[in-house]
Amino acid sequence: MKKNDTNLLVKGNEAIALGAVAAGCECYFAYPITPQSEIPELLSESLVEVGGTFVQAESEIAAANMLLGATACGKRAMTSSSSPGIALKQEAISYMAGSQLPGVIVNICRGGPGLGSIDPSQGDYYQTTRGGGHGDYRTLTLAPASCQEAYDLTIRAFDLAFLYRNPVVVLGDAILGQMKEPIKNWKERVVLDGKGLDWSLSGARNREPRLLKSLYLSDGALAGHNRKLQEKYQAMRKECDWEEYRTQDAELIVVAFGSMGRIAKSAVRKLREKNEKVGLFRPISLYPFPEAPLDRLAAQGKGFLTLENNAGQMVDDVRLAIRRHADSGLHCVLPGHLANPDDLLGPIEEAMPAKAG
Repeated sequence: MKKNDTNLLVKGNEAIALGAVAAGCECYFAYPITPQSEIPELLSESLVEVGGTFVQAESEIAAANMLLGATACGKRAMTSSSSPGIALKQEAISYMAGSQLPGVIVNICRGGPGLGSIDPSQGDYYQTTRGGGHGDYRTLTLAPASCQEAYDLTIRAFDLAFLYRNPVVVLGDAILGQMKEPIKNWKERVVLDGKGLDWSLSGARNREPRLLKSLYLSDGALAGHNRKLQEKYQAMRKECDWEEYRTQDAELIVVAFGSMGRIAKSAVRKLREKNEKVGLFRPISLYPFPEAPLDRLAAQGKGFLTLENNAGQMVDDVRLAIRRHADSGLHCVLPGHLANPDDLLGPIEEAMPAKAG
């Protein structure tokens, strides 16, 4: 990690760790796993330096339950892992969603299923955007494509978690975690105002007791609780975020997120040099998914191709978004392969609408 007066040269994992400190993270609980281990490595020093608590738990399950406990006390807290480790955390994350607790979970995704490999993958899209554990719940999901976004979106994840009292996931992959880039506008630490929360468990002295729970056994209670949660998830839909690149005159829109979105952007630039009218739509929030802007592009008669580093998952959301006007093709780079822009040129050109005459 190198710095000067304006820029800081960091890995994506380090950018996430620094974003957590900048966001006022007070507690971090995790267990090492490749390719995200630089996050706990950096936080073991930087978080402690600003008075925070760092715990290397005995397992991923323990780390997730520590996160639950800290957030119940109103602490700005985070855990991180990679795909199989995140799978072990799902029960606690479901309990957090059911109890309306605001934790941040970072997943630097690796190849699967099973232990797979330490190579990049986007195979956790379904798990992350559909809740991941048991029951009807959603986790806000942010997908950075650069070290700067990794830093900025980690800060945003903490803000959204407390705004909605809900777990928020930052979803990256091994490419994002290990690449190095400068970040700007970084700050060493944040000073919190220390104001209490009207729901947190902080001791009931001089006030009525509070109860945080996800268990509802009386007749109709769980239905009422789920109704309240679904209303909250609908309210989250205004948090959509995305990037459009040269979509205005494009005949084909390539849809890709995270690292694949970045690789696809390079492919789009190369095709533009050949006068191919192709553009890029990159979802930054995966839940809520940016349906409305995709629907707008589809209504203009454009074609679509979804590119993913998995066997095809986000394409379901793309097709739902554009279903009134169009369909989307799909090109998959299966986990275990690393795509480069040249690999994508052929599939994109084949998906281009046929030219008249």
